[in-house]
Amino acid sequence: MRQIKIVVEKHPEGYVAYPLGLQGIVVGEGDTYEEALADVTSAIRFHIETFGQDVLDEESPILNAFITDAKVAVFNRQASLAGAR
Repeated sequence: MRQIKIVVEKHPEGYVAYPLGLQGIVVGEGDTYEEALADVTSAIRFHIETFGQDVLDEESPILNAFITDAKVAVFNRQASLAGAR
C-alpha cells in the first residue's frame, strides 16, 4: 500500500481530483468529493497496473500541499497591440 497525495477541486459542475508525485496524467471526477476521490483512486490503480511501478516517484519530494490566493497583474496584449497601430 502506498500513500499518495490527492488534490480535489470543487467546480460548479462537480469535483475533479488528481494525484501529486505521479508521472503521467491521471484525473478523476464525480458529483461529490467522495465520488471524485474513488474515481481518481481507481484511475491511479489502473495507471500503475498499465505502466508499472516506474510511474511512482521513488520518494515523493512533496511533503505537503497548500492552496492560497495571489494577486497577479494581467497584461492585455491585444489592447496594447491595437493601440500601437
